Amino acid sequence: MTKHSHDLSHAGHDGHVHAGHGPAPAPAPASAAARPATAPRIDVSCCGGGCSSTAPQAGTKAAAAPAGEAHGDHGHASEGDHDGHDHGALPGWGRLAAALVAATGAELLHLLGPDTTPWRVAGMGVAAAAILLAGLGIYRSGLRSLMRGQLGISALMAVAVTGAFLIGQWPEAAMVMALYALAERIEDRAVGRARDAIGALLALSPDQADVRGPDGQWRTVPAADVAVDSTVRIRPGGRVPLDGVVTTGRSAVDESSVTGESLAVDKAPGDPVYAGTLNAQSELEFRVTAAAGQTTLDRIIRAVEQAQSARAPTQRFVDRFAAVYTPAVFAMAVAVAIGAPLLFGWTWLDAIYRALVLLVIACPCALVLATPVTVVSGLAAGARRGILIKGGNWLELARGVRAVAFDKTGTVTAGRPVLVGRESFGSDGAQDVAAALAGRSDHPVSKAIAAGLGTPAGLPEVEDFTALPGRGVQARIAGATWLLGNRRLAQEKGLWTDAVEAAAAAHEAQGRSVTLLADGQAVRALFAVADTLRPQSAQAVADLRALGIVPVMLTGDHAAAAQAAAREAGIDEVQAGLLPEQKLSAIAALQQKHGMTAMAGDGINDAPALAKADIGFAMGGAGTDVAMETADVVIMNDDLRRVAETVRLSRRTHAVLMQNIVLALGIKAVFFGLALAGHATMWMAVFADMGASLLVVANGLRMLSSESLSKQ
Repeated sequence: MTKHSHDLSHAGHDGHVHAGHGPAPAPAPASAAARPATAPRIDVSCCGGGCSSTAPQAGTKAAAAPAGEAHGDHGHASEGDHDGHDHGALPGWGRLAAALVAATGAELLHLLGPDTTPWRVAGMGVAAAAILLAGLGIYRSGLRSLMRGQLGISALMAVAVTGAFLIGQWPEAAMVMALYALAERIEDRAVGRARDAIGALLALSPDQADVRGPDGQWRTVPAADVAVDSTVRIRPGGRVPLDGVVTTGRSAVDESSVTGESLAVDKAPGDPVYAGTLNAQSELEFRVTAAAGQTTLDRIIRAVEQAQSARAPTQRFVDRFAAVYTPAVFAMAVAVAIGAPLLFGWTWLDAIYRALVLLVIACPCALVLATPVTVVSGLAAGARRGILIKGGNWLELARGVRAVAFDKTGTVTAGRPVLVGRESFGSDGAQDVAAALAGRSDHPVSKAIAAGLGTPAGLPEVEDFTALPGRGVQARIAGATWLLGNRRLAQEKGLWTDAVEAAAAAHEAQGRSVTLLADGQAVRALFAVADTLRPQSAQAVADLRALGIVPVMLTGDHAAAAQAAAREAGIDEVQAGLLPEQKLSAIAALQQKHGMTAMAGDGINDAPALAKADIGFAMGGAGTDVAMETADVVIMNDDLRRVAETVRLSRRTHAVLMQNIVLALGIKAVFFGLALAGHATMWMAVFADMGASLLVVANGLRMLSSESLSKQ
């Protein structure tokens, strides 16, 4: 399976976020970019037909349409509430309590009152009051549904309750409507947990910021009004209002809300800080690099909103099934009401009652709820751990990954050279000389040597410092000429010997870069520099193997360095020296050999390979816009173990989805049979529908537990 690179601005119906689907929206001005006061809209319930054809997609006008217009009718109306329910159709808790009391009163009048006309009229009046208290909005919503040609749950409940009332089952009609409204309210609260799991991110960034004015005085202003390059102060225990770079102070910052990293990260001048993170120790000042609405946290929230608006494959199937199931059961109910008395000799009242029970059973609430609440909870669970999955499609797809290709530099390794070895060839003071020369150079290898050697107590004075492009540096120290450079420089100066060759070869065989220190007569010291393995890489590879996934390294680095890193990480298959287009061929070969293949890289150099793979994982997304836009899954920190966690989360999500679908269909099948056999009542049907809906919601919410990520 191949795919295109993605843009966060547009979400397709399949969960992709495609590039090239129209111009990206212009950034909002800072004042308009203030975070919304409500949680992002999450469509997690849509009972009734018509859901699938008009589900809103991110980046489309339908996404902004009123919920009642975009969805089938599960008590939906045009108010467009954020969770897909029409709360205007449901009574408040006070009205609901009154409706339940009235319904109970109607039952008592029916059971205990004398069978006389005045008592029956009184009971019918109390029952009618209960129905209106609980169901007036539901009747209105049902009428709108029928006018749109849809058979939503509100329409079904209105017809069923009215029919029961008219055939003399008014106590049951009242209680069924009251219980249905109660079930909807409880369900809405449960579903709200999934919504609030992401919505809580909105509250992390403070609305106010302490900003230094032109006169040097600190002022508290709305965070939305703070311009880029302003200096902001954050006190101990306060949350960072905007992205920036530390200019003054040292502290430890809890970045778990953005990266999922559980340990606080030390911050010093020059280090980045992210909006929504918590300053745990000392006061910091930082220069703002992203205005409100454009911070890393804002990008995460927007990406999750878009991911949640795109329906997962299982959800699209369930929607199509529900769109057929509800009209089919409705037609069967009509057939039972009319045909059974004519063909089987049932009484008309008995046939109509069984048909009304079928109408209640016709609501596919539990089935339609089964997928979205689970997927939304899974996406939220990932985001809490710093795993940004850009659509339910990818959340479902990840369970099928059979091979993962890793880039080496910056992914398996830290991407920063470190001094890992040194050898002296009989010269005292060589280390101090090397530190002095390396400290004057901007080359990454020289910086690694300088950092590894430290600053000597008596740093020699350096004169006539000269860079030798492609070879090293040269300078005079204490009247003598010194060279710090590579093999080529030593060979040009005629200083290469067998002893130096043996020492250099031993290090180069381990994938290390060798730098030599020499004077005019001989090589005096050798320094070995290497890109070291990330601390979590070996465990990440082991986790993937435990899941039955084959790890592979694809890198443009030379074979010795690649083999050394792969050996340390536990990766057996290595392809080194690859150009970007050769990585594409390697991905295609892995797909042919193993099946579904993922690629993990930094999201910048590996963009073509990430797009070619079935699923692309971009590492370190907290610091790069490119990573956020390129990959299908963004790991907000550099912890490779998150790749295996994503696969575990996907497999767990699929298992819960299947449990929910089997549970929803199983309960419907049982009560469908009971209804046709005449053993089910409307009470039983509404309790079954209510219970099944709450069970699948509760089961789906288990995805919010961290155990979904830590255990297979």
